[in-house]
Amino acid sequence: MEIISKALFGIANSLLIPDVILLILFFFRALIMIGGTYNNYMTRRKASRLFDDKIKNLTADGVEELRQLVPGRPDSLFTKYLSDLLSREKSEDYADYMLTRFETEAAKDINTSQLLTKLGPVLGLIGTLISMSPALVGLSTGDISGMAYNMQVVFASTVVGLLISAVGLATGQLKQRWYAKDLNNLDYVSRVINDKKEDR
Repeated sequence: MEIISKALFGIANSLLIPDVILLILFFFRALIMIGGTYNNYMTRRKASRLFDDKIKNLTADGVEELRQLVPGRPDSLFTKYLSDLLSREKSEDYADYMLTRFETEAAKDINTSQLLTKLGPVLGLIGTLISMSPALVGLSTGDISGMAYNMQVVFASTVVGLLISAVGLATGQLKQRWYAKDLNNLDYVSRVINDKKEDR
């Protein structure tokens, strides 16, 4: 039993460095995600002022006017797919195909946030539990300085893991709301275009 316990202890200790490295990498990924989400927010504000009212009041006669508003170089996933829907006369099946592709790309972006949300606390907890063991050993042997160092790792792992999770949760919620609105707008534009074809 002692051999098994030592083996488990050795495996756990060997995981501390990879865990800390992953926490640091995920922390920097979370910082990048904050910047990307802010940039996305500013782009969406501009697009909302440009497209929201036009799409809300869109009729078959206004399709050409909407087409002219789309930038030549799409600056977001929404304008990319809106441009494609408006670019040429497309069948209803093609529009459904493009809407499904939009959902797939949106889900891929949201999954990155969900990954941070789930893995942040897991990595933080792993770092906490691994560092807690030598801290308790230091306490039992009277090594206060060693215990204090390990407790620093314990608290740092927990805090960084929760911070990563918070960033993932916040950005994921925002992206879900944004992409749901975009999908609704694209679906409506697609329906108006197809109704226009049927009226001919």
